[in-house]
Amino acid sequence: MRRRTGGSWVILLGLLSGCAVGSVEDASQPAGSTAAPSETASATPGESERDGPRVTKLLVFVVENHSFSSMRDRMPWTFAMSERYGYATNYDAVTHPSLPNYLAMVGGSDFEVDANLHPDDLRIEGESIFGQALDLGRTAVVYNEDMAENCQREDTPEGYAYRHNAWVYFVDERDACEEFSVSMAGFADDVAGGALPNAGMVVPNVCNDGHDCDLSVTDDWMQEQVGLAMSGPDWATGDLAIVITADEDDDDADNQVLTSVLHPSLEGVVTDEYLTHYSLARLYGEVLGAPLLREAVNAPSMARAFGLPVGAPER
Repeated sequence: MRRRTGGSWVILLGLLSGCAVGSVEDASQPAGSTAAPSETASATPGESERDGPRVTKLLVFVVENHSFSSMRDRMPWTFAMSERYGYATNYDAVTHPSLPNYLAMVGGSDFEVDANLHPDDLRIEGESIFGQALDLGRTAVVYNEDMAENCQREDTPEGYAYRHNAWVYFVDERDACEEFSVSMAGFADDVAGGALPNAGMVVPNVCNDGHDCDLSVTDDWMQEQVGLAMSGPDWATGDLAIVITADEDDDDADNQVLTSVLHPSLEGVVTDEYLTHYSLARLYGEVLGAPLLREAVNAPSMARAFGLPVGAPER
């Protein structure tokens, strides 16, 4: 089945075969296969004609500083997975540079940040999607390649960049960050054990994310790591959805980036509905069944745009 969506309508074609420095106030097939700050709202399930398992886990992989066309043309494995499962043709990052885009994904706001600030100079109060998941009794993990110690607030020579790990800026959740913002050492075990988090993010180092190295390196890394995630029981049961996106473009495409949604229930979905990183923050909330954070309240729903089965099945 191939589905193309746009706006509020869906056409199905079936194959019939028989910033601010200082304190910021809260508002509250596998790899081998070729609103106002204080506003919240309840997340609603995505519209889907599909019965069966619902997504309860969301894992986001982030590429650095590349446009839709660059990722499409220079990341063949990633784009092949996008065509197989689903991708958006009208998805924009929210601003420049990197940090406010990561904040938008996991906090539902750019917090008026316009620079890659150090965590000592930007202290965000209130919830991130990760803290929200833990408060709801669910799980949250940020896997950071080449991080030397949990919730690290300094770069490492190997390529970990704190500005790509937005959780370190949420000061009310520092204890949780220090427990659950970790290196990638346990990622393979979590995959194999069906223990991937309900709210998860995987942050490559600055070579493997495409910031300092060619996108061919990034594509190979995605094939290895996304492919690994797709080899585990969370994927096999349909509990896990995977998003691949870029934080921002290379200043050459009006900040339009390739954003792919992978899930066993999706078959060649292409949506031209306008989506942003606030829609991704909304998707985290929809998967968790949580109140939507900040600008995610009014963001278009990725779950609805892709027909992704989130929320409790109807009885």
